Amino acid sequence: MKGLNRKSAWYVMVVLSIVLLALWGCPKKTDVTATPETQREGAPTAEQAPAGQKAMTEAEEAGERAAAAAAGLQPVYFDFDRSYIRDEAKEAMKANGEWLKAHPQARIRIEGNCDERGTIEYNQALGQRRAASAKKYLTDMGIAGPRISLISYGKEKPGCTESTEDCRQKNRRDDFVVVSD
Repeated sequence: MKGLNRKSAWYVMVVLSIVLLALWGCPKKTDVTATPETQREGAPTAEQAPAGQKAMTEAEEAGERAAAAAAGLQPVYFDFDRSYIRDEAKEAMKANGEWLKAHPQARIRIEGNCDERGTIEYNQALGQRRAASAKKYLTDMGIAGPRISLISYGKEKPGCTESTEDCRQKNRRDDFVVVSD
């Protein structure tokens, strides 16, 4: 009987070890970043740049948005707390995909945005999921994934600052910015 108890204890130890190793090897929570995927290593970010350079970075950003508008890239809007591409947004996504097909050298950045509701962390993650959803839609259309970088601004870059539902809808969006031709 003592042998049976030792043998049972040994089996329990083996099973516990396997369970602990399995849990230890499970994927961890993904990191959400506010830095574009294609950020060059060693290049100063807008926050790290001196004041004069930061203004130029903001001017470049405005130029990128103007280029996207001139290119005809359209923003895509989302439902509250959702990251899937709505039926109404599919036409804009198709138009953006067709523009990218017509300009094979162009690279874009998809910027995920949210309305002001929710925590900073939650909105960062939601903005990232929205941008990833738009990227998947474009790659399913045949656009090469390396041409598309993602960034989540969460609720940090509102397009409208009123606390109305119409305004919040304008903030739940992905913006498409041309970063190079």
